[in-house]
Amino acid sequence: MPAMFDLPKKATAPFCPSEVKGSISIAEHWPFWRKLLKFAGPGILVSVGYMDPGNWATDIEAGSKFGFSLLSVVLISSVAAMILQILCVRLGIVTGRDLAQISRENFSKPMTYAQWVLAEIAIMACDLAEVLGTAIAFQLILGCSLVTGVLLTILDTFVVLSLQGKGFRRLEAIVLGLVLTVGACFVVELFLVQPPWGEVVKGLIPLRSFVNNRELWYVGVGILGATVMPHNLYLHSSTVQTREIESAMGTKKEAIRLASIDTVLSLSAAFFINAAILILAASAFHLSGYKDVADIQDAYRLLEPIAGTSLAGILFAVALFASGQSSTLTGTIAGQIVMEGFLNLKIPCWQRRLITRGFAIFPALIGAIWFGETSAGKLLVLSQVVLSFQLPFAMAPLIYFSGHKKWMGEYASGFFLKITAWFLFFAISAANIWLIVEMFAK
Repeated sequence: MPAMFDLPKKATAPFCPSEVKGSISIAEHWPFWRKLLKFAGPGILVSVGYMDPGNWATDIEAGSKFGFSLLSVVLISSVAAMILQILCVRLGIVTGRDLAQISRENFSKPMTYAQWVLAEIAIMACDLAEVLGTAIAFQLILGCSLVTGVLLTILDTFVVLSLQGKGFRRLEAIVLGLVLTVGACFVVELFLVQPPWGEVVKGLIPLRSFVNNRELWYVGVGILGATVMPHNLYLHSSTVQTREIESAMGTKKEAIRLASIDTVLSLSAAFFINAAILILAASAFHLSGYKDVADIQDAYRLLEPIAGTSLAGILFAVALFASGQSSTLTGTIAGQIVMEGFLNLKIPCWQRRLITRGFAIFPALIGAIWFGETSAGKLLVLSQVVLSFQLPFAMAPLIYFSGHKKWMGEYASGFFLKITAWFLFFAISAANIWLIVEMFAK
């Protein structure tokens, strides 16, 4: 094992993967429920990538245009995400490497550098969505311009720096608090709009009309592209290693089972939030005749008169802000993992955050100044296209390494899991290529 892993168990920096490996101890004699609580955390960090502002844009458009019809796509996308993240869990626990590290160790230098560049572009695209989401939240809460909101997002760099030295477990708790805030806001929102739950249940069943309705298919593919995030594959395969596995658990099998439960529960929460955004849009806008609501700002302005209370708009803005901030924290960790893994290079957390945020703020500012207040929606869509393009390049190595006995031994993916994973790879790749072609053909 590389020397970079031979570090003290109690790390001081929560963002350096090599310094927190095995830092959260688990006693072998603990009951199952206590071990499960200790294993809970990495799944929560990953789940925020499935409910970031990019998802908001696609879910709002889907709900306002097509009502509850695309809930089935949200469900299918969430199941696909669970399968991919469970592969990450298995890879990280069994090999002791994250996806970026094992790629560097087994691929040629040109291929490794190409993967690194693509991963960095994806992380910056994701951060662009977080900048825009947080900027819109500032705009809605403070009444400032979008340009001012974008500039205010610089402040979250200081939030990240304030967590330096606080420990990885505390970071997980903060992200959990933000996720619970988003979830609680939408529980109240759904109570205020009173959706027709019978229609909601019907929306979970895939429709035949997908085949003949080009626009329905287009928005559905957009949901898929916005849901499965490439940087989460690197993030999860690394953060799952923060648990002390070998000495405490006895076998990797139990560790995989506990981490998989954490993954399924966390992504189920992400499914609820994504579904809640779509249900809210369908109930508040589609059923009221507002079928062209695609921008987050428009959704905010329409919520108050439709729900009959200003509380609906306030909760919407607060949930958006919490979503953007939670994604910011996990994006910083993912950036550290990608840089360390592919390049075996470490830089201070604050430098990493400034670089990523700088590359995100620049296009956001240009868009806000040049195109005005309407630029946010267009840039959000663009960020999802970039993420869609990079996804297959992260999926293929994950499926390959996690299914090969050379690296996984007896824990290599079984035939059914491998077939399912490769089917998802080709299906998502084809869907994303179709989406990109259609967007540029318009």
